[in-house]
Amino acid sequence: MTKMIRMVLMLLVMVTTCTQAAYESETPVDFELQQLHGDIVSLNEYRQKWVVLNYWATWCAPCRKEIPDLSALHEAREDVVVLGLAFEDTEIENFDEFLEEFNPSYPILLVDVYSPPEPFGAPKVLPTTIILNYDGIPVKTYLGPVTGEHIESFIDAY
Repeated sequence: MTKMIRMVLMLLVMVTTCTQAAYESETPVDFELQQLHGDIVSLNEYRQKWVVLNYWATWCAPCRKEIPDLSALHEAREDVVVLGLAFEDTEIENFDEFLEEFNPSYPILLVDVYSPPEPFGAPKVLPTTIILNYDGIPVKTYLGPVTGEHIESFIDAY
């Protein structure tokens, strides 16, 4: 029985370790992505602001639910910018149709799912939200849905 318990505990530790996102670091990050119907955007453009990177897809129900909250956060605070990272291999027309209905107030950046930006790579789950501090250092990650209130509470306590 003890051997069985140890094996279960080891398995639990392995699963937990494999599912944790290692998005936070001590060094600033930068990458460039194409904005939907716009120019190339670099994370460096947003230094001296909190940056909320939100990986999402049109088919993701929790992602859809986050959009109004993230839009409100983006509009309410001058020290915060939300960037929607569209992680989906689809036609631009599909994004346009989706965004017409959900109407986010923040920029949407297109992620190549076959070559996602480093250092993050492909998200482990959708939605995934990564918060960068004023220096561009990733300091907090939310795997799964998050509210604007949770993000603001983290930023205000940082």
